Amino acid sequence: MPDEKAPRVAVRLLPHGEGLPMPAYHSAGAAGADLCAALAPDEKIILEPGARHLIPTGLVLQLPEGYEGQVRPRSGIALHRGVTVLNTPGTIDSDYRGEVSVLLINLGAEPFEVVRGVRIAQLVVAPVTRAAFVAVAELEATARGAGGYGSTGLTLREEGT
Repeated sequence: MPDEKAPRVAVRLLPHGEGLPMPAYHSAGAAGADLCAALAPDEKIILEPGARHLIPTGLVLQLPEGYEGQVRPRSGIALHRGVTVLNTPGTIDSDYRGEVSVLLINLGAEPFEVVRGVRIAQLVVAPVTRAAFVAVAELEATARGAGGYGSTGLTLREEGT
């Protein structure tokens, strides 16, 4: 039974998405709802190692204002096949009304076959916080300062703790 406080996401199925499941959570504690490939029944896409492809889902979403959709990899195909979402997380803005597509990349050693209905990614719906950006002459000092990539070390020993 859906949570009465959960944000309502209107979903329009495009013709090539008909017959496929709606985004669905597959466990009681799941944060992401699975998205499926909306290819033609006789179509398949072979993602060779190093290749990327934009995969349609057949879905158009109407997210509530103040929310975004985050398209994220599925851990199983990332671990076992090396296939992930290239622009992770992909952001779906609340005012976007086009088809949701998933940019997959094969970082594995073997080709990966995408066919109709295969679960290719997951969708997390999350609240958005919009910041107010303010120009200032100086910023507050911190212990880290301007130390960038790698500046905090790899181990606790390097960090002095």
